[in-house]
Amino acid sequence: MQPTVTIIGGGFAGTEAAWAAANLGSRVLLYEMRPHRSTPVHRTGDLAELVCSNSFKSNRLTNASGVLKEEMRRLGSLVLAVAERYPVPAGEALAVDRQPFARAITDAVTNHPNITLIREEMTALPSDRPLIVATGPLTSDALAAALKPLIGDALHFYDAVAPTITQDSLDMSRIFRASRFNKTADPDRAATADGDYLNCPMSKEEYERFYHELLNAEKAELHEFEREDKTIYFEMCLPIEELAARGPKTCAYGPMKPIGLRDPITGRRPYAVVQLRPDNLEGTLWGMVGFQTRLKWGEQQRVFRLIPGLENAEFVRYGVMHRNTYICSPRLLDKGLMMKSQPGLFMAGQITGVEGYIESAATGLLAGINAHRWCKRLPPFIPPRETVLGSLLAYITETSPERFAPMNANFGLLPEPLEPARDKRERARQKSDRAINALERAIDAAKPTRVEIDSNH
Repeated sequence: MQPTVTIIGGGFAGTEAAWAAANLGSRVLLYEMRPHRSTPVHRTGDLAELVCSNSFKSNRLTNASGVLKEEMRRLGSLVLAVAERYPVPAGEALAVDRQPFARAITDAVTNHPNITLIREEMTALPSDRPLIVATGPLTSDALAAALKPLIGDALHFYDAVAPTITQDSLDMSRIFRASRFNKTADPDRAATADGDYLNCPMSKEEYERFYHELLNAEKAELHEFEREDKTIYFEMCLPIEELAARGPKTCAYGPMKPIGLRDPITGRRPYAVVQLRPDNLEGTLWGMVGFQTRLKWGEQQRVFRLIPGLENAEFVRYGVMHRNTYICSPRLLDKGLMMKSQPGLFMAGQITGVEGYIESAATGLLAGINAHRWCKRLPPFIPPRETVLGSLLAYITETSPERFAPMNANFGLLPEPLEPARDKRERARQKSDRAINALERAIDAAKPTRVEIDSNH
């Protein structure tokens, strides 16, 4: 009898979970409430819609994000397969053309013979098991209330989105194209002279004027559900105005740092730089790197147009801020992402306390594999601690609950090699090689996972 896996949520984690379970032979019922009911940040009904940056971060195998992607490829990731069909230039990073990417994910899922997509809001947890909850950081109030008896009080932090600007509204006479240190995605390929980012250079006087206006700009009111006594921001995604409030040089040493860039007009390194990254393949839309914000929309226009080259910028998407909800995974989940107190109930995505598109997708992929294995009465597939995914899982399930906070994939989570190299890049390569080899051995040991994935691709 064909097992059935039920999944709530059609974001990165939910679609990866559905794809993995379906390719392993399970029948999948995937529930997604959009477009019938949206969220404060979504705009379409597409699955895996990108609501923040269009970058999936580094592709290099000397970077933890790059290694995590390689681990996911070897486990049969849908997100990465589609992302690599719709890339946009982003130096060493993997970035995608957001609308074609989401449409392609939607098409792949809806056309899979083992997946049934149901456009309906789930306001209560079904009794069916296995069940994967992958509702993301904006879980609806009704479902959150249904989950509360199982998870207790959820934690939360605040996430923010950067604005997107049209190419033809930029003053290219004041902007130069370059990547920091002329980096490219392929370390064996000579970097192009132009680079993948647009750079708006600022003198000290221009920066100080911008900083003063940014510091005093009016912020948007939070939604009623976001008004809390204490606002907690995720440190890797701080609003630009929050960074500015920490000191006059914080931005210049943060997202506006000029290191690795030289203005071809002056021949000198600028005092500060605002970088723009392509937001679509045609290069007609550009995102402001590191400029996530919750300034009022009129204030965003006024303040950001003080940046050289953006004096007449046309904003097609303003920065917004929203609350991201996550559970206390160390108390609730085992390493296979199943609730300790609820056999057959899995959690995946940002709701588990991972941060980032790829991290969310990776947990979904693992939950999909393990939900299928649970049906087959097989032990869960748990990536080794030496892998990036395994270390991320160890973090969200073993960290002290009192200190638990959202986390990106990073090499700091991985155990050090027995004989670590002195050179930082070589040490990263040691961790990378060890991670991939460890995953391959683990996949070979879990032969039903490898055989069924291979046979269905």
